[in-house]
Amino acid sequence: MKATVCELPHDWTCSAAIQRALSDHLQENQTDLLLLPEMPFYKWLSGSNVPDPLAWQAAVSAHDGWMEKLKDLRVPMVAGTRPILKNGHPINTAFVWTREKGVQYVHEKYYLPNEEGFWEATWYEQGDGAFEVVEVNGIRIGFLICTEMWFTRHARDYSKQGIHLLLCPRATPVSSASTWVAGGRSAAWISGAFCLSSNFNGPNTPDMAFGGTGWITEPDGGQVLGLTAATTPFLTREIDIQAAVEAKKTYPRYVQE
Repeated sequence: MKATVCELPHDWTCSAAIQRALSDHLQENQTDLLLLPEMPFYKWLSGSNVPDPLAWQAAVSAHDGWMEKLKDLRVPMVAGTRPILKNGHPINTAFVWTREKGVQYVHEKYYLPNEEGFWEATWYEQGDGAFEVVEVNGIRIGFLICTEMWFTRHARDYSKQGIHLLLCPRATPVSSASTWVAGGRSAAWISGAFCLSSNFNGPNTPDMAFGGTGWITEPDGGQVLGLTAATTPFLTREIDIQAAVEAKKTYPRYVQE
């Protein structure tokens, strides 16, 4: 399959040029799966430490609208996260969209940072704590949303469940870009799966910029297959799902607990 990761400004949905460039890249590369950054269809709310329920509802509505427009990207599968209201509670949840089944909600973000530029625990609540696998067209997918990637036992648990892809949509700063890539390599190595991540780029707060640097890393060794950059914001690689199956048989995935 061919997978695409990206880095985008957090207000990219206001730019027809960026949307067109992304669509053109997907078509030229015949992408099977597009991974988007964290909550990608509305401006990044958590840059402010003052939560606004009306802004959260506006973000929910914007994501609702984009769920209907994903078919316009003309790819079989799109993944990311989105804001929801679950019984009135604000939650950040991962989704996989396919042409056949529409949107499937997979996993609710559980580990929430709360610091300058990323006041997530202030804006929304922890999810239910379930780290579940979804199978789409024979591909087993797990999510670690941004900060969750650092809680590595979940990558190990996903390995036991036989995932092929570990998806890490994020919103992270430029100051720690190289650290996040190292974490992505480790997550691939622990899970024995291809690790994919997309991020925002450009301004966040007046004192902080997003770090871009989306990646695709391979499952047996965590080698980087490619990174995005400001000048090359879209990255597509052909990946062999069977490599993730074979990786489960090798060190350290086979070691019994």
